[in-house]
Amino acid sequence: MTRVRTAIVGPTGYTGFHLIDLLLRHPQAELTYLASHRDELPDIREEFPQLLGRLTDEQAVCRPIDPDTIADVADVVFLALPHRAAMSYVPRLLDAGLRVIDLSADYRLADADLYERVYEHPHEDLANLADAVYGLTELYRDQLPGAMLVANPGCYPTAAALGIAPLLARSVVQREGIVINAASGVTGAGRKPSLALMFAEQNDAFGAYGKIGGHRHQSEIEQTLGRVAGQAMSLLFVPHLLPVDRGILETIYLTPTQQDVTEEELFEAFEDAYADEPFVRVRENLPNIKHVVGTNFVDVTVRLTGPAEQRRVVVFAAEDNVIKGAAGQAIQNMNVVFELDETAGLM
Repeated sequence: MTRVRTAIVGPTGYTGFHLIDLLLRHPQAELTYLASHRDELPDIREEFPQLLGRLTDEQAVCRPIDPDTIADVADVVFLALPHRAAMSYVPRLLDAGLRVIDLSADYRLADADLYERVYEHPHEDLANLADAVYGLTELYRDQLPGAMLVANPGCYPTAAALGIAPLLARSVVQREGIVINAASGVTGAGRKPSLALMFAEQNDAFGAYGKIGGHRHQSEIEQTLGRVAGQAMSLLFVPHLLPVDRGILETIYLTPTQQDVTEEELFEAFEDAYADEPFVRVRENLPNIKHVVGTNFVDVTVRLTGPAEQRRVVVFAAEDNVIKGAAGQAIQNMNVVFELDETAGLM
């Protein structure tokens, strides 16, 4: 049986914790190295007491970020670092012979100029940006086996792309006028302390946030859907913050290309697209984050509404933002890169 030795750089955030948790459950993965850039290297069991009794001392104590040392004991490294920080390590990790699955945004946008506009910083690794595979497994599975650098998609863009792509591919909805209303639990903002994320600020609260119409995930969604449509896309993405730990629900509004389209035809587009996909569940009922939290599933459904002359298509998609939206999708990508069972460690 193939064994994959794994390392994590930046394991002290929520994504890092869930990567560790999933890798410890994986039948063919071995966690061999945790690396941190902190001056005082942490014991991950002190950061996350849930891991007590599940890690050896050697596994649990973080070590320096040394690509050559990591390459001696690992086959693949997961980068759970902020954008800008990730691209400073990727070239050295690749040069050391490691495969890299990057969970930051640094390699998601193929256009370096677009990256600079969205993240307000020039891209510093153009050579590897050109070779990165966008790891939305359901759409780019054929490009993943053997890939050296995988850009793990963002949480919001994952649900959005999987909720829209089948309809665009069949040309049953228009490219123009797409609106995505999305809501996420607070873990999507990371683990760094923030006044806005304190319990007293978020409990019993619900509201939109970020730059409306210019959120950084909007460009990522447009890039993915533009590839599906074969043309540039422009849409409106509005994120909201839910007073829950985790989970994403997206409500997506589209216009049909033909007013006589039926709801059965819309469902057929999803069922055909995802019939063989282990982690996309096409539901008759409306998705709820409660049904996906703790899993790598995305639940999707569709409705056709409005009078005959003003029909609207409404898609609903739900996922766990730290599993399918981050750590779980990264494990799914690892499985495909190494040609393992795609569901290993995730079911």
